[in-house]
Amino acid sequence: MASPDSAPDASAEGPSSPEGSEEPALLYHVPIHEWDESDQPREKLLTHGPTVLSDAEVLALLLGSGTRTNDGPVSAVELGRALLQLYGSLHEVSQRKPKELTRTQGVGPAKATKLAAAFEAGRRVESQRQQDDRVQVTCPTDVADVYGPLLCDLDKEVFKVVHLNTANVIIGNYTVSEGGLSSSVVEPRGVFEQAILDDAAAVICLHNHPSGNPEPSREDIRITRQLAEAGNTMGIPVHDHLIIAGTQHTSLAERGVIG
Repeated sequence: MASPDSAPDASAEGPSSPEGSEEPALLYHVPIHEWDESDQPREKLLTHGPTVLSDAEVLALLLGSGTRTNDGPVSAVELGRALLQLYGSLHEVSQRKPKELTRTQGVGPAKATKLAAAFEAGRRVESQRQQDDRVQVTCPTDVADVYGPLLCDLDKEVFKVVHLNTANVIIGNYTVSEGGLSSSVVEPRGVFEQAILDDAAAVICLHNHPSGNPEPSREDIRITRQLAEAGNTMGIPVHDHLIIAGTQHTSLAERGVIG
């Protein structure tokens, strides 16, 4: 039997129907290359742009080809639909690790890593789009807009420090720790060492809550006060500490934790 990631896309599903409509079962075994050209995802994108594609068709183009399974051949579009049916939405598919994606029959490691890389590219593009404009920080949302896309979907805590110049323009960032927030991994030395090398005039700390709960813990508050005190001593004030929780964020400065 051909391997899931090397089989040709001479498989299984007919032209897509409008959202919510029934798909004609007798077309399921018509190979994509035999579809009407106007229905082929690649040709649709080239002719009309990516916005006309369904979520399944977007996934199909990322997957690159169909495959053969124990149940017979399936097209890349059908694989895309299987992923959407399993996880519920394109956003939910984007949250899955490659190993989880391979639980879908016909999605092997090569296809799973293609999807993971594409979703990560999207997150980085969104973050870099903000950074390319030389962001001047005037409120917590300015920072959350830049770094939220990079942190909101992670399944482990990451603590970052954003460096600002005297005009409060972002000049860089540094990852202090990954895996959890505690005094053993977030120490003033680790937070301010790179800030000194970057000639930062001030810093903003931020970390994510994989649980999706935006409320600060007692440890969050304790570490924030410790870092703020150290920053005042070193002449590099901590303007804020943000918690990123999904699409939400919490500012500990706004909560009064930082004086």
